[in-house]
Formats: sequence, structure tokens, C-alpha cells
Amino acid sequence: MRQHLHSVRDHILPLIDFFYPPFRRIMPLQTFRYAVSGASNTFLGLLSYYITYKFILQGHDFHFGFYALKSHVAALAVSFVVSFLVGFFLMKYVVFDDSRIRGRVQLFRYLLVCVFNLTINFVLLKILVEAWGIYPVFAQIGTTVVVILLSYLAQRHFSFKRVPEPTYLDDDRSDR
Repeated sequence: MRQHLHSVRDHILPLIDFFYPPFRRIMPLQTFRYAVSGASNTFLGLLSYYITYKFILQGHDFHFGFYALKSHVAALAVSFVVSFLVGFFLMKYVVFDDSRIRGRVQLFRYLLVCVFNLTINFVLLKILVEAWGIYPVFAQIGTTVVVILLSYLAQRHFSFKRVPEPTYLDDDRSDR
């Protein structure tokens, strides 16, 4: 499985890096990769939200039998699942491939950040749609801007942070 993931990564990176030279002076390569990966994943999330809301649910509530989700909330749930899976792959294998934290720890931390972002997204979406009457697709676009800013900081400094090698390893090697 890991071989397939690296194969996909090896096809994505040259495509992203091809467009990097004009941005070299204003941002590091990793930030550019984050921006492109994040924008792609955001677009995919918005597209899945729109398709779910407009064509699958057609604006109707989603009934479980014992509970009904409003259509904009159900569309958010579908969008979250799609964005979570694709986003983790992009962050782990394309953007923050220099992190030495174990994959399952990264996945757990990524999930925590995504759930936090989902909570913020949910609260803002409820306010914008139900309290202020903004059309759900436009409200989702607005909340996405807030979530992107918080997400970058959390992913860089929590989920995929670089763990420095202990300095005592260097001291042991020099003693020999």
C-alpha cells in the first residue's frame, strides 16, 4: 500500500513543483506545496459539499429515522469525510514528508485538528445559514477561509511538526 501512495506522490510532486519558480521569492517550497494541496483539497471539499447539497440531497433534510440532519449539515458531513481522507494523504506524503512522527500519531493529530476545524465550520455554518439566512453554499465558502488559516497553523506546528534529533546522539558519536 505504501508503494502505491509513494507512486501517487511521485506523480503529484513534479506537477506542483513545476509551478513553483515564480513563487520562489515570496515563499518556501513547503509553503507553496501546502497552498496548492490545501487549495486543491478545499476545492474538492467545496465541490463535494455542493454536489451533496444540490444534487444528492436536493436541499432536503437527511433522515436517520430517529434524527434528521438539515441538508447543509449533512452535506458538510460528506464533505468532511472526502476532505479528511484526501487531505491527510496530501499533508503526509506531499507537504510534510519531512516529519518523523509515526503515521498513526500523525493521523490521530490530523483527525483532532480536522474535528476542531469541523466544529468551527459547523458553528459558523449554523450561524450564517440559520441565524443570518445566507445561502448555504456561500456560507460554506466563507467559513472555509477562516478554517484554512487555523488549519495551516495547527498542521504545521502540531500534526506534522518536525521533531529534531536529540543532540545526545551527536555527543555519543564524537566520543568514539
